[in-house]
Amino acid sequence: MRTALSPIVSEFETKEQAASYDRWFHAKVQASRDDPRPSIPHDQAMALMRDKLTAKLEDQDKTSSRPRNRDA
Repeated sequence: MRTALSPIVSEFETKEQAASYDRWFHAKVQASRDDPRPSIPHDQAMALMRDKLTAKLEDQDKTSSRPRNRDA
């Protein structure tokens, strides 16, 4: 039996969906904690993400005829 949840209380429609997501999320966190690779410092991770985003935006600019507002 599915128990409905109020959209004010939860983003999930049922308690079962919420519990399923919770199990999935906790498994992802545990897998990250168990990962033997060394951690990346925050500043380095942010620099990597900025580089990826910049490359993605430049690639979109090349394929799009619409100009981008670079000041935003």
